[in-house]
Amino acid sequence: MTQRYDLLVLLGPTAVGKTAYSIPIALAHDAEIISGDSMQVYRGMDIGTAKPSPEDRARVPHHLIDIVDPWEPFSVADFQARAREAVERIAVRGRLPMLVGGTGLYIEAFCYDYRFPETAGPDPALRERLRREAAELGVKALHDRLKRIDPDSAARIHENDVRRIVRALEIFEATGRTMSEWLRGQKRESPYRLCLIGLTMDRAELYRRIGERVDAMVRAGLVDEVRRLLDAGCTPDMTAMQALGYKEIVEYLEGRTSFEEAVETLKRNTRRFAKRQWSWFRHMKDVHWIDVTDPKHFADHLDQIHAIISEKLGRRGRSHER
Repeated sequence: MTQRYDLLVLLGPTAVGKTAYSIPIALAHDAEIISGDSMQVYRGMDIGTAKPSPEDRARVPHHLIDIVDPWEPFSVADFQARAREAVERIAVRGRLPMLVGGTGLYIEAFCYDYRFPETAGPDPALRERLRREAAELGVKALHDRLKRIDPDSAARIHENDVRRIVRALEIFEATGRTMSEWLRGQKRESPYRLCLIGLTMDRAELYRRIGERVDAMVRAGLVDEVRRLLDAGCTPDMTAMQALGYKEIVEYLEGRTSFEEAVETLKRNTRRFAKRQWSWFRHMKDVHWIDVTDPKHFADHLDQIHAIISEKLGRRGRSHER
């Protein structure tokens, strides 16, 4: 990439309101949105990943949504390549690329152009051994091992996330360096002119919103969505089916838990996920944080965001559409 394009980034934990803010921001600044969510890339996973509505996607062009099937592999390196192409396409049209999402590794790796060295590449034999250990000893045993080796990564990775636990252990065994050490060594100047804006709110209010969101997903047909994916050939061990909202419902559909327990587990897991997102984003540099706890001040929050964009990127926006 020879030209240093502007890149607006809107990040924050799940249920904080990123979509609600992203649409008026995009309209005011002639932006197109690139999804920074690792699960919105999958087709057929709409309700559980909280994809923007068809109406929102009609108002503002969105990229990197519905680009692979749930059984296809998709990595952070794939995301980098696709997002890089999207930024260039958007910028050459004279519009502003806007990355919106909550997947910390994807967002940071893209914003700062992380390199993925050969030595940290996948080792099929090592990976298979670690997966066997997870099956024989239990995922918790591997997460406990990761906690001893790399507590920072263990804090970010859910104790049931087999794929990411195995990947973190694989990196350590293959290179002798932890994933956290490797990520810290990736810090570099961004190839973009960045404007990073983070949305935050009172934790109790966020947790209340998470509960409401889960209930709304269930009413919207989350169980049927998961059932359709299973009927289409998706299996519980697939990366896509390890996403929040899917693994919990799979347990219910397979008779391993009750419906009520599955919903409560989903709410609890989503709260824990939000805590890990906060932890990740708080370590990112140059983020301008906006507290959006009180929805009555939505317009004021937008004014703050527009002012930051104007200061960082020199883009005033048109009439601050809401």
